Amino acid sequence: MQGVYFRASTAERSRLLAIRGQVRNEPDGSVLVLAAGEIAALDQLVEWLHTGPPMAQVTSVEVEMINPATMDWPPGFSTR
Repeated sequence: MQGVYFRASTAERSRLLAIRGQVRNEPDGSVLVLAAGEIAALDQLVEWLHTGPPMAQVTSVEVEMINPATMDWPPGFSTR
């Protein structure tokens, strides 16, 4: 997914949906998205992540619900 602006595109999409969180590359080559927001907006983001930006090759998307109170969320959406 790297090289196709996946992280930047994910951050842009998240900001448009008023989602807070972050996106980062993992050592194994995968991309981790941590996101908090309204359920409908999160559902839209997950749907978009299945395809990603043009030229992306998404092979799978795993979703795990967590208690948002357990995280120190940034005020916006960051890329790492």
